[in-house]
Amino acid sequence: MHPITHAQTRPDHPAMIMAGSGQTVTFAEMDAYANRFAQLLRARGLKRGDHFAVLMENNVHYLQVVWGSQRAGTMMVPISTRLTAPEICYILNDAGAKFLLTSTRYAEAIEGIRDECADLPLLIVDGEGEEDYEAALAAQPAEPIADQAPGQYMLYSSGTTGRPKGVKPAPPEDDDILATNPLMGLAVMGAGMPADGSMVYLSPAPLYHAAPIGWCTTAQRLGGTVVVMEKFDPEHALETIEKYKITDSQWVPTHFVRMLKLDPEVRTRYDLSSHQRALHAAAPCPVPIKREMIEWWGPIINEYYAGSEGVGMTLIKAEDWLTHPGSVGKAIHGTLHVCDAEGEEVPAGQDGLLYFENDLIPTYHNDPEKTREAMHPKGWMTLGDIGHVDEDGFLYLTDRKSHMIISGGVNIYPQEIENLLVTHDKVMDAAVIGAPCPDFGEKVVAVVQPIDMAEAGDALEAELRDFLAPSLSKIKMPKLFDFRAQLPREANGKLYKRELRDEFQKAAEQQTEQA
Repeated sequence: MHPITHAQTRPDHPAMIMAGSGQTVTFAEMDAYANRFAQLLRARGLKRGDHFAVLMENNVHYLQVVWGSQRAGTMMVPISTRLTAPEICYILNDAGAKFLLTSTRYAEAIEGIRDECADLPLLIVDGEGEEDYEAALAAQPAEPIADQAPGQYMLYSSGTTGRPKGVKPAPPEDDDILATNPLMGLAVMGAGMPADGSMVYLSPAPLYHAAPIGWCTTAQRLGGTVVVMEKFDPEHALETIEKYKITDSQWVPTHFVRMLKLDPEVRTRYDLSSHQRALHAAAPCPVPIKREMIEWWGPIINEYYAGSEGVGMTLIKAEDWLTHPGSVGKAIHGTLHVCDAEGEEVPAGQDGLLYFENDLIPTYHNDPEKTREAMHPKGWMTLGDIGHVDEDGFLYLTDRKSHMIISGGVNIYPQEIENLLVTHDKVMDAAVIGAPCPDFGEKVVAVVQPIDMAEAGDALEAELRDFLAPSLSKIKMPKLFDFRAQLPREANGKLYKRELRDEFQKAAEQQTEQA
């Protein structure tokens, strides 16, 4: 199945609806748009395998651009909209992008890009002259290009531990643009998504991330309607489920936290009875949060663990989660291996570095060393996570290897502390990091976003310490609580812990210099 087929058999069926504006695109309209964009790519000199970049908000163009690239055999590079101009230019240069498609919403970044990437052509939504994207697109015919080929996208890591790296997928196995892909099988057989075109799929996250692009395009391959939220808002998400009779959706744990922190009267105001399947991923969900969500929405919440690399995936349905709380399931794509520091597989119940074995292994663009570091001698690939499997074969994630704190020679995993903090009724978000400490090497620091900043201070710190004490040993108890109105978190749920660690590292260095 493919949108081309749906454009022929169900031309007037909505392929996409923007949740806020209600702007609707039918499969026939999306088919014509995708053909025009493929023509535009060829007119701009892009051939199969060439790269171009996209820096846009969630808008009516985004998914249609994805489908145009998918017909032209090009490599689309989605860029995070929270990045600065120098960070964007690093990705543009590293990827070898032939042009950047963006919008006037990023006018400030665009000026910086003009300075640092002066020779890079720009196409701008609502732009002017030669950079007017809509005019350039409208000038192209809506006929298929003569040399159609399956395109791909190269996602860049969030840069949480250093410079972002492009995840270059293995070449497609089939040159037929109508060929199915593994995610379709996982969607239908694993997640239970319908293949009869009845799906109405809600995407509340930014489209430049792996999960929104992957699941939205899969929903459209299956003939479903994708409802895209311009920006996540907890109450608006519930309102959207009711308004469009959403059947399927995909979330991250921070979405759950924000919806659960709504006033109970608001939470129960909307009819969610159409909602049949809810996927979530991006970060492990705290057990109390997941349990409360299942109590609210019913056993419709399925969790998966995967990465932009696409080498493997686990899945757990609500029924299994209730008997294995905290698990992210069993592998449904790739073969899972849990290994010690020497690369030997460890028994059930013992933490180790997680690897996936798969026939198709990606590489990190322009970074053979990072690729090498991610590989097991047997050819398996790690996403950098630590965890273990239980006797039943269910996987539990402990934390990112790069997030581990070593204090006084003891390994401390921040995720455990963060998962506790966000369940406190006065905490909206929390990040736990290791900061320099002359006595222990590193000390545990909790950076906390209160629901009400007016409550930040010594009294709340004491309350949080009392709250954590029954569950944490003394070595894990944060030595410092730092209250902030906002944390550097991506809209896909990932924390930019590197920014926090760098900040505390710099402060420690300044203290040393002054001493």
